[in-house]
Amino acid sequence: MRYVSLTGFLALFSLLSVLCFYRATQDVVTQLSPQGCRMSYMYPSYVLQTGFDHSWTPLAKRYSLWLYRELDSWGRELDANHVKGLPVLFVPGNAGSSRQVRSIASSAATQYYRGRGEVASGMGHLKPLDFYAVEFNEDLSAFHGPTLEAQTTYAARAIGYILSLYPPHTRIILMGHSMGGIVATALLASHSANISAIFTMSTPHTLPPARFDARVDKIYDLTRELLAQHTETDTPIVSLCGGATDMMIPSESCVLPPGKLRRTVFSCALEGAWTGVGHQEMVWCHQVRWRVARAALELGDAAVTTPEARQVVLDRCLRDGHALPLIEDVPVPEFTNAELLPSGMPLVVCNPQGDRTYFLPVSASRKFVLLVSQGAIPPVAPQQPLSLVASIFACAKDRSNCVQQRPTTLKLLPSPVVGRPFPVPGSGADESEGIVLFEADVDEDAEWVGVRVERSTGSGWVVGGFVPTDPVVNRVGTLQLLLGKVSLAMPSTETFKTTWTFPNLLSNALVVYRITPHRVDYDRPCDALFAPLLQHTSQASETHYFPLLVPPNRRILLHTHASAPHVRSAHAAPFGVEFSVYSSGASGCLAGFDMSIDWSATIGRWATRYFTVIPVWATGIVAFILFRAWGVAEGGAVAPTVDESISSFLGRPLRWLLLLSVVISLVPLPESYYLGDRGEPYFALIAPLLLLISMGFVCGTQYLLCALMWPLSKLSRAGRRRREDVSVHRSTVISMALILLIIFLFVPWQVAFLGCWAIHLHNCASSQAHIKHFASIPDTVAIPLLRQDGEPTHQRQSSRAPAPLPAYIVNNHNHSMHMLLLMTWLLPLAAPVLVVWVRTLAGAGLTTPFDGDHFVFSAAPFLVLVDFASWIGGPVFEMQRFERTASVRWSFAAVSAVAFLLGSRKAYLVFDVAKVAAGLVVLVRIGPRYWGRGSWAPVVVSGSAGA
Repeated sequence: MRYVSLTGFLALFSLLSVLCFYRATQDVVTQLSPQGCRMSYMYPSYVLQTGFDHSWTPLAKRYSLWLYRELDSWGRELDANHVKGLPVLFVPGNAGSSRQVRSIASSAATQYYRGRGEVASGMGHLKPLDFYAVEFNEDLSAFHGPTLEAQTTYAARAIGYILSLYPPHTRIILMGHSMGGIVATALLASHSANISAIFTMSTPHTLPPARFDARVDKIYDLTRELLAQHTETDTPIVSLCGGATDMMIPSESCVLPPGKLRRTVFSCALEGAWTGVGHQEMVWCHQVRWRVARAALELGDAAVTTPEARQVVLDRCLRDGHALPLIEDVPVPEFTNAELLPSGMPLVVCNPQGDRTYFLPVSASRKFVLLVSQGAIPPVAPQQPLSLVASIFACAKDRSNCVQQRPTTLKLLPSPVVGRPFPVPGSGADESEGIVLFEADVDEDAEWVGVRVERSTGSGWVVGGFVPTDPVVNRVGTLQLLLGKVSLAMPSTETFKTTWTFPNLLSNALVVYRITPHRVDYDRPCDALFAPLLQHTSQASETHYFPLLVPPNRRILLHTHASAPHVRSAHAAPFGVEFSVYSSGASGCLAGFDMSIDWSATIGRWATRYFTVIPVWATGIVAFILFRAWGVAEGGAVAPTVDESISSFLGRPLRWLLLLSVVISLVPLPESYYLGDRGEPYFALIAPLLLLISMGFVCGTQYLLCALMWPLSKLSRAGRRRREDVSVHRSTVISMALILLIIFLFVPWQVAFLGCWAIHLHNCASSQAHIKHFASIPDTVAIPLLRQDGEPTHQRQSSRAPAPLPAYIVNNHNHSMHMLLLMTWLLPLAAPVLVVWVRTLAGAGLTTPFDGDHFVFSAAPFLVLVDFASWIGGPVFEMQRFERTASVRWSFAAVSAVAFLLGSRKAYLVFDVAKVAAGLVVLVRIGPRYWGRGSWAPVVVSGSAGA
């Protein structure tokens, strides 16, 4: 009863924990980084490239190539010339479609053409874009290395075919979504001279999203080496990341490794977008797709011929404010109609008219900030700016010697509407109402700063002044926030920028901080020109914006992708959180705010990073239970049942393992090991939590197997038969050889493993039925007597007891049940490739070979083991004499160690070591007796003998 209650509690605990993790994960999408994407619309048509046939590549029967053409509202193509412009190849990702090209291709066409055959104004110096897209039939490339290699091979040949349609020396632009970005990057090895630029969207560059195939890891290693060798490549690469809204990949893996002409742009920092973008939404989110299309169009400029020029185009079209734009020199004008402001007085100009210059005396801080609404500080401006233009100059004492003031920051800030969510769901931000931010450190020689406002027509505003140079430093630590919160007050003096620094706070993807603003009076409207806006920059490519005047139920969550499990960022330190608050001055609306840890969002981040740990660690737990059970049997006792093994493990071994999990969490191991947190003590309790959840699922799996075996045991009892022949049948040898031949030629070994599991499940049910049937025979048997010479019929009871059930039969059954539990948890590690095979057959049919998974020795140990486990004529897994020095059961301890130390990063290693362990068991304990050389002869009692 104690066993049932404890295992049931753990199973229920695991289910509830997963439910909590799921709810927290859903909360990430709605609260942590909300999405505000406008829907894109188009009139698509597709032209199959029949010329790209088997003469170009043998994969032409499996994949296809399409050309996109935009139609007008009458169904006519905007441009009937199919090979007139600049070629672009779109590569879809895992389970993606060539039809995903339509959003970006449509935007490029509608930007270039005003009508059918009519080029839009300002586009005459550019070329139209011809968008090609490869169709991979929704192959699951993220789970299978050979599939990813096949796609790369096909795309490489597609580039050769496309360029054959264009004049010599034409260069192609590559765009890849998700795993398509990995394919596009890998093409640098063969076509670097032919590629003008590469755009990747939601592509996991540094960490595979699914870690169940070693060949995917190998491709990543080769791509990493390729990028390292091509640090001086003349092909710009841009990686667009969706941030926390992307629930398919962790966005820290989207960051490109450092190198020349490489840029990572988070959509939350992309000027004019300022929103998180989901994985699938990245290709159709309007604020992103039109900028990508515009960047591709600008690359077709005849003047853009050098790599540096192409990089300038990408920086201009995909600005995120982290790098200064190319600023042209402005001649110093004659400062007519000038106004001198008193010392300490900020510049506040609402609805300016005409041209005017404002001079501000330089303060001691020398940090100058200027905000311009709906106007421009060249070259930065909103999407549809007013004619208002502001220029900044540093002047000497007499204001006659002035020079153009170079900025340290020049970018566009969002301008959220007070009281409305930001970004607005379904529509996002209005980039036409953006605020231009200018920051500069004024030179020591300057005593005045001149702000020249020109071409103003009575709309917009300009505010600015000097702000404190030093940030407000708070020494609160993460441990303190674990126990409570910290309160911060806004400065009492009027300022346009206030920066807070928390040097002792942990900056990691696994922790989320919550900001709770406090308004002076929620009922009183705020009359500030620019309501307080929080800017959180966690790394060189990631910035988030949060309006602070929000309803009380709106959560402001600070998070980062700089440092994360299994990923080490070269751009950010593990400690230190900093953010700034911009406003148009002291409005009296915001009194301060509280800072704490948001546990719901934090747990949601754990779930998205460690979802593969559960099956891997459950496999490690089962392997360790099997190791201990074999130890009991090798000591001369009867092998325990699975229930007994689990009950024994739930005592002292589990407590020691929980303690060991905490200790290992404190060891600064490399990123590839354990949970990838590099020994950070704040995350030490994640490991025992995951261990308990994994243990609960092991208990639940045992209940599930018992439920599956119950009807099978009933069927096995009804169809039970005994076979007296104890030799290995010729049919068994033939069937085994036939299965191995089928694996070698047609099906992946994962199919055979699934079949082995099903057969072993039936064998275990049959042996269980046999044991129960033998135990149900009564101790006394009624013997009828025959009638003789008229004597009455009577019966005599015999007290003879049945022969005792051989101990090895129960022993064999218990061993087989342990192996069944292990094979059950190995199934999730083999299932992804199995799903890929089924999906490939559905998409490409039987004509397509499934490469890379026909190694027969991956399945042979399980075939022999399952077939041998069905014999009960003697002990099945008894220890050999030479194992007294080193027992083969230690191979299961190795499976457990690999599962815990390496399984989180490389789940495929667990199955590889398990295959080796099964092979050792077959060689050492099964092989001699399986082929009839042992000391006992096997007897088959189950109806499911053989492979």
